Amino acid sequence: MFQNLKEQPADKILALMAQYKADTRDTKIDLGVGVYKNAQGETPVMRAIKAAEQKLWEVETSKSYVALAGDPAFSDAMIELVLGTSVARDLVASVATPGGTGAVRQGFELVKMANPKARVFVSDPTWPNHLSILKYLEMEMVPYRYFDNDTRGVAYEGMLADLDQVAEGDIVLLHGCCHNPTGANLNLTQWQAVIDLLNAKGAVPMIDIAYQGFGDGLEEDAQAVRMVASSCPETIIAASCSKNFGVYRERTGLLMMVSQDGSGRALNQQTLNFLNRQNFSFPPDHGARLVTMVLQDDALRADWKAELEDVRLGMLALREQLAGELQRLSGSDRFGFIAQHRGMFSRLGTSPDKVELLRKEHAIYMVGDSRLNIAGLNAETVPILAKAIVDCGI
Repeated sequence: MFQNLKEQPADKILALMAQYKADTRDTKIDLGVGVYKNAQGETPVMRAIKAAEQKLWEVETSKSYVALAGDPAFSDAMIELVLGTSVARDLVASVATPGGTGAVRQGFELVKMANPKARVFVSDPTWPNHLSILKYLEMEMVPYRYFDNDTRGVAYEGMLADLDQVAEGDIVLLHGCCHNPTGANLNLTQWQAVIDLLNAKGAVPMIDIAYQGFGDGLEEDAQAVRMVASSCPETIIAASCSKNFGVYRERTGLLMMVSQDGSGRALNQQTLNFLNRQNFSFPPDHGARLVTMVLQDDALRADWKAELEDVRLGMLALREQLAGELQRLSGSDRFGFIAQHRGMFSRLGTSPDKVELLRKEHAIYMVGDSRLNIAGLNAETVPILAKAIVDCGI
């Protein structure tokens, strides 16, 4: 039987990580992997998480299962963080999942159960795992224009034109903030236009929010999600705690179903519970417990927010430094978009050949589509990257 298995395509980011590790040059810079790093190149345990973990070690008395949907306190804390008061709590069904990826996978499974014929409209480009999961589930994907390679901003008119093709029951996958891989985001006026279009067409939004707090601030980054959830009849939301709480390896996520018809919440919750049972049964709890403790304790929450804000401002400073250095070296303001983008990523909008030249000649590693991880830089490596970009004729 096993001889019938087929070789699967290699994950490009994982392959890039292996290349970087094998490179013996002391000057190498890793801008490929999508993990936050501080100026020392480390992905630290956040102070509040470490404090919560120490406290949990002292008070935890059992490692027994929690519930199919996870700890209700985790759901409540995360729903408040993402949705605030924009939607009444009794309109939201939710389940804990193994990371944001688990929430995305469960969300697609939910769509397939509810409407097997649903098409999923996906931004071009998007996080590659969106496409991989949809392909594996044999769900129809339709790309919509998102990134303008000339302006390095959102191709807004093209996006609306493509989304005008959605039909009732289709799904439109949106990034809640800090678009991955481009860093280019819709403004709130544009978000409202997308909402109006979806409602007019009867399409259902599915939002992947993985970087809340990395862009313009915790509340600011949630604004678009809250607008959608409070304005559309139904919304699916996949939230990740990996980045903003730094609990990558704990696999901590939440899938939410928002229905303005409150009578459907019981069925929605039952369906989410069923999906958890079929896919992995009880979700992991350790990371969820730590996140809950941080969000429910005033002192821990305040310290977490302060550290998260330092992370956000640090990335903004790197963006501004890089844009300024590129302007100085190139004598052009064509790289100003880097300072305007938000989150960990920006897309340079150059060719794979130029990206390969950066790797070969300058030991700078980024994904082939020219996505670079701003958090992989520090004040000393920004000038090195800027010079390499200009030297390579980007």
